[in-house]
Amino acid sequence: MVGKATVSMLILAFLLLTTSVFFGNNDLRSYFYPSMSLQPSGRFPCSNGGGRGGGRGGGPLRVYMYDLPRRFHVGMLRRGARNDETPVTGENLPPWPSNSGLRKQHSVEYWMMASLLYEGGGGNETREAVRVWDPESADAFFVPFFSSLSFNTHGHNMTDPDTEFDRQLQIDVLKILRESKYWQRSGGRDHVIPMHHPNAFRFLREQVNASILIVADFGRYPKEISNLRKDVVAPYVHVVDSFTDDNSPDPYESRMTLLFFRGRTVRKDEGIVRAKLAKLLAGYDDVIYEESVASGANIKAAFAPPGNKVALPLPKQNPCLEIGYPQNQSTQGMRSSKFCLHPAGDTPSSCRLFDAIVSHCIPVIVSDQIELPYEDEIDYTQFSIFFSDEEALEPGYMVEQLRKIPKERWIEMWRHLKHISCHYEFQYPPKKGDAVDMIWREVKHKLPRANLDVHRSRRLKVPDWWDRRR
Repeated sequence: MVGKATVSMLILAFLLLTTSVFFGNNDLRSYFYPSMSLQPSGRFPCSNGGGRGGGRGGGPLRVYMYDLPRRFHVGMLRRGARNDETPVTGENLPPWPSNSGLRKQHSVEYWMMASLLYEGGGGNETREAVRVWDPESADAFFVPFFSSLSFNTHGHNMTDPDTEFDRQLQIDVLKILRESKYWQRSGGRDHVIPMHHPNAFRFLREQVNASILIVADFGRYPKEISNLRKDVVAPYVHVVDSFTDDNSPDPYESRMTLLFFRGRTVRKDEGIVRAKLAKLLAGYDDVIYEESVASGANIKAAFAPPGNKVALPLPKQNPCLEIGYPQNQSTQGMRSSKFCLHPAGDTPSSCRLFDAIVSHCIPVIVSDQIELPYEDEIDYTQFSIFFSDEEALEPGYMVEQLRKIPKERWIEMWRHLKHISCHYEFQYPPKKGDAVDMIWREVKHKLPRANLDVHRSRRLKVPDWWDRRR
């Protein structure tokens, strides 16, 4: 019996030896003592994150930012600044305007640019993305065209003649990109272009559909232009103040309202659910579901420091800029409610969800087509409740399910909200783990697929067979 065991052990050792030789690894310690296995020396790109390509490890993402004239970005922040050609730096970056109203909710483009301009403390090792001046060393290329602000600034509706300024900016930035050898090299696949407003870059967006787009959702994009495989879903910039002193000894009991919604109840597309919910939720003493409309001028911005605020021309009445509730009423309503309702609007998402998050009000999401930021890292079911349109429109069902959630479970979700709300803060100077830092992490996650597409496109001799397969 002992002899058979010995023979078996010898055969096993022989097989391990021959296998390791065949595959080029003759360190047998790794089979029996994993902690003693040889570690990579760090001399090769695959072990230290060197070389181009970004990826999930290997230090911060190296981003080259195109040096576009101010008229493409901060020149739109105030009147008379469009012709200023002074180079933008971290020191002379204009603060986000204090009277920008609802334009703030789509200002992701500004905060991404600001994060690359920042040269302060913290060290590159703590940041997800750093600016590089040599494009040859870049993992990704950022295009600082404020396409959302351009839509909101140049013309107040789709047929306004002033929209021609928006169109011309798109034509001009596309010309700059097409003349860049780095755009030509990748077909734009490793370029990052913010398009957070659903109408941003609307004239020529199909010309940049290979790039990594920063979007709010996919409600107004055909899948061949924007999709979850290549693009990044970014949060809206919240328009209510963050609840920084939410320290009630009993937050469940102190929030007397069960469910809160204040906003526009007549919407298009999937948003027709709002009018139906208004009827279903009437008559509950602890449910607030109110119609309210506010223009951008009624919302106070909270980002620019006192004494250093930039005047922005007030927008005309514009339904595309209406969020549906005054800031002070919604701040109080969200902070005094256990749950905050987020039904779809004209598109699957809205700023309301992120206002609820920073108010620590458990989001109740009713949208069959919503996609959420950072979802490869954050599990929204830990702090949000989801209903399909069909479930939400079943009389009494949604309210009944919310009442069944025990206090202990609600407290757990509330604590989780407080813990993750920092990931939805846009700020300057930027901080580790804030909204822009998380967005750059998502870009970093998208780059391996972008690089795969670039490398395959260089060697294909015929139209891609993969796209034509059945």
